[in-house]
Amino acid sequence: MTASVIAQVVMVLTLLLMITGKTPIYMTAIVGATLSALIAGFPIMGSAEMTIAKMVNTGLNPVIADMTGILLFIGIMQATGFLDVIIRDIVRVGNKLGGGTGVCSAGGIAAGVIGALTGFTQPVITAVITGPAAVRLGVDPNKCAGIQAHAGHIGNLAGFTHPTQVALVATAGISFGLFNVLGLIACLTIFLVSAIRCNADMRRRGVVITKEEQARIMAEIENREYSTTSLRAFLPFLVLFIGFVAGFPVFLVGLASAIVCMLLSGKPMREAEAAMLKGVSLIATPIVATIGFLFMSTVIKQVGLVQTMSDAVGPVLSVAPVLILFGVAFLTGFLTQSYAASVSVLVPFLQVVLQTGADPFAACFAAASGASLIQYFLTGGPVAALATVIPVIPGSDLKTANAFQRPSILAGCAMAFLITVILTLV
Repeated sequence: MTASVIAQVVMVLTLLLMITGKTPIYMTAIVGATLSALIAGFPIMGSAEMTIAKMVNTGLNPVIADMTGILLFIGIMQATGFLDVIIRDIVRVGNKLGGGTGVCSAGGIAAGVIGALTGFTQPVITAVITGPAAVRLGVDPNKCAGIQAHAGHIGNLAGFTHPTQVALVATAGISFGLFNVLGLIACLTIFLVSAIRCNADMRRRGVVITKEEQARIMAEIENREYSTTSLRAFLPFLVLFIGFVAGFPVFLVGLASAIVCMLLSGKPMREAEAAMLKGVSLIATPIVATIGFLFMSTVIKQVGLVQTMSDAVGPVLSVAPVLILFGVAFLTGFLTQSYAASVSVLVPFLQVVLQTGADPFAACFAAASGASLIQYFLTGGPVAALATVIPVIPGSDLKTANAFQRPSILAGCAMAFLITVILTLV
């Protein structure tokens, strides 16, 4: 057995160990990749064409700068209270559009947007307010909890900082922007289907809430103290959105939006900078994970594992590589119930599909959307998802709430697949 084969075996064992979740995922990726590279004969450093040190440097991807810019922005938005105003307004719109169903849907979407920007989605942030309010407005507790916990979908697929998402985007060599918009469309499909089903349930139960009762419940949310007006709170987000659409560097767009927030809030410059940097502190885990996963990705390619996989599945991938990648990602996310654990399968398979000449954007979206949405199917989410919402919504239970989520999650997956098909055709 040659050193190259042994190195590939070690890498495969590392990936399998990551899938099981029995060991720390980031440490396993880095240590396993290093051992594989050493066995393959790559020097740690020196003048050789490829060294382990150079492989590590591949983890310093420009996507890290994108994450930093977004977190500069979210840091000051939280510190100035602008984010609280946005949450209030989203909930207000939700109430006008759909009563109780609209309130819990708006709460879930707001929590998802915050999670997309910060890298860690906590649906309970808004659920503690909007959940009980929605139940009092006639929404079944389990359906309310299920809708609120859909926030995780937005936080992952429409987000900027999930380690697996960053690794996939960097591996494909694409940028954030349109990718996040398409991800958001798939996620909002889940919310829409759940809202339709929830309203149908309320009609079946004959729920009737008077205008007076609805106004009184909403007043409890709106009567809190807020630091600014709606227009001021949304302007920095408008700058962020325009920057995305224009294709400007995300880091600079995030910084510009943060400065607009600083000027509108009247916050002293030093305090504003401190708030921005506090936001960047949220990048600690994603940055370690990003460097580790991209280092592992480079090792997988350098030791020949990608070529071996390509030779093995080449005939199958010659038909519809991107759609097959979506299927692989879907099954991986379903079996592991973890977007993070799925990275050990998604990254090498994405590399194989890219070698077939597939469009990088379509392939990356297939890998990300296929795994990130279905991970919530069996349990409602591995971390900080449905389980955290149940305690703050009286009358709800995990099993029933998760059962309600499942048809909607499948609808979101169908939308993601449709988007993937369209991307392969254009």
